[in-house]
Order: sequence, then C-alpha cells, then structure tokens
Amino acid sequence: MTCDIAAIRHRELEDPQLNVVLYQPEIPANTGNIARLCGAAEIRLHLIFPLGFRVDDRHLKRAGLDYWPEVDVQYHASFEKFLAGRDMGRKLLAFTRHASTPYTDARANPGDYLLFGQETRGLPLAIRESYPCYAIPIWGRVRSLNLSTTVGIVVYHYLHQMGRF
Repeated sequence: MTCDIAAIRHRELEDPQLNVVLYQPEIPANTGNIARLCGAAEIRLHLIFPLGFRVDDRHLKRAGLDYWPEVDVQYHASFEKFLAGRDMGRKLLAFTRHASTPYTDARANPGDYLLFGQETRGLPLAIRESYPCYAIPIWGRVRSLNLSTTVGIVVYHYLHQMGRF
C-alpha cells in the first residue's frame, strides 16, 4: 500500500544505537508499538514496503500515534533498496522462529541492523538463507510471539549487552 510519506516529519538521529528493520509489516498496532520503542530508545526504524497499512497523517492521528514525529523512520521501496542504502560496515542480524540459534548467542554492536519479518509469514526463505538468523526460545505450545514483543525482547537485550544500561 502506498501513501504520502513525504508529508510526514520525522526526527533524524545522528548516531542511532541500533536499527530495527521491519520487512513488510502488516499490522499497524505492532508497528506503532515498535515505533514507540524506537523513539524511546533512540533507535532508527526502517519500514520496507509494501506495508499492510497507511502511515499518512490522517491515519496516524486516528491511531493515536502522536509520537510518530519523534521517531527516526526511514522508508524503503523494497528489501533490495534497503540493502543498497544501508551502512555496509554494520551487521545485519535476522530474527525468525525458523532459526535454531538463540538470539542470546549473537553479539550486536552500535548501529547494527535487526531484521524482523511479517507477522503472518515471517522472513522469506531467501533472506533467511542469506543472513545469520536467530530465534527467541519458546517452551510452551504457542508457535510464535507477537512481533512487537519480539522486537522489545531483542532490542533491550542488545542495548544491555552493549552497556547502554
């Protein structure tokens, strides 16, 4: 879905602690929760199109996302365009329920990219085969965690690992 993102003002971080990348997110409430986390922790949020919702001013106001201008958001027309514009000196770590390595085994450095997939389909196989992938262990009988919960767990783990608190 397209929208007029040029009209939306965003905060630009000079040196974000981390970069959260959402691959074609589908659920606006998840993205809103993740955006709030990114604004609070000074993390840059990357949204890769197509999105399953609109992010124009009218839709943001209706959703109560009045903090959206405080979030450093970058929009990318495709995963390929995101890759072309990213800082190649930073790692890209992918998170998926299909991985066998726990997220706690990975090391993140300031400025690294944390990639998360769609709520219903996750990350495409081609991406999972191209980048190191990690999972949050689940011991119960549920098949996955909510995307915004997953992002929160991972982000704060790495911020702690980097000595940010």
